[in-house]
Amino acid sequence: MKINTIDLFAGCGGFSCGFEKAGFNIISAVEFDKNIAKSYEQNHKNVNVIADDIKNVDNNETFKLNSADIIIGGPPCQGFSMAGARIRNGFMDDPRNYLFKHYFNVVKIVRPKMFILENVKGILTLKKGEIFKEIKKIFEDPNNFDGKPYKIQYKIVKAREYGIPQNRERVIIVGSLIDFDLTKEIQNTKNEILNKSPSFFDKVSVWEAISNLPSPTEDGNVEVVNFKSNYQQFLKSNDKIVQNHYKTNHNKTAIDRMKKIKINENYTSLNENIKSIHSGSYGRLDPNGIAPTITTRFDTPSGGRFIHPFENRTLTAREAARIQSFPDDFVFYGTKSCVCKQIGNAVPPKLAYFFAILIRRVLNEK
Repeated sequence: MKINTIDLFAGCGGFSCGFEKAGFNIISAVEFDKNIAKSYEQNHKNVNVIADDIKNVDNNETFKLNSADIIIGGPPCQGFSMAGARIRNGFMDDPRNYLFKHYFNVVKIVRPKMFILENVKGILTLKKGEIFKEIKKIFEDPNNFDGKPYKIQYKIVKAREYGIPQNRERVIIVGSLIDFDLTKEIQNTKNEILNKSPSFFDKVSVWEAISNLPSPTEDGNVEVVNFKSNYQQFLKSNDKIVQNHYKTNHNKTAIDRMKKIKINENYTSLNENIKSIHSGSYGRLDPNGIAPTITTRFDTPSGGRFIHPFENRTLTAREAARIQSFPDDFVFYGTKSCVCKQIGNAVPPKLAYFFAILIRRVLNEK
């Protein structure tokens, strides 16, 4: 069954990557940043990529009724704000929530069978839970959908429990016109995947993710052989050449500091007066453990615990992409800072794949 899908706030396409792997047909993607949209276009060549602000395209000219079965994406978290004084006037009236409003508008126009919102888990408790209550209320209001509203369910997901080597926690919000129990379907989906791929949910260490990558090069192109772990096999591409494996040129001060940091240590071991907002600043990764959440600053020693387990440098873009579960043939385009933004803000494709399988199960069963 061909399942047409629209990706909103698509970024470089982590969500789409997982859904495509599960056999979904991505028909359109919206991404505001034109540089990031280029990465999406290069990795999803058959998708209609709309490089524009969603406020300009949430209309009947761009999207049509019943044009897609599924909508995926997650409005950036700054789109979920609501000052106390505004609560009385309504969530949708707050201009800071325009990102969510336009996501809602597209759902209302297209009327997909299901949609998925991915966001930081703090959205559930933001403003003492009022934000999430409003989101749920809006989608479950029959008046907004001609008497046929969506049922809203959610699950806090931990990437490490899906065989991804990082401590990333997010909330997945599912809206559906089909009646099903999300908790039960998550378990059923796990059983289905385990039957086909017994190692899918195994704990993966940092070293199991990146150990077969050679030393970084200036152009970032390296030949990769000897795929040692099941995780490396899962991300393996047909091409031996892997891109985006270039290291950051740190200054002497940063390198001298990194030399002093042992595994699982951070800036507190330097005996320097370093003021940092990150508790893991200048932290060295444990090869046998999992990484913290990959952020947009994984190339900066002061940005968190992103120092390579054995080398005096931070993670390369390819290493961070591996930890995020991007396949090796996924190429990131743009400046280094743009690439870091793409990887750090992405939905891990392996996690997206899991929920794509879940959605396919629900659609096939009903």
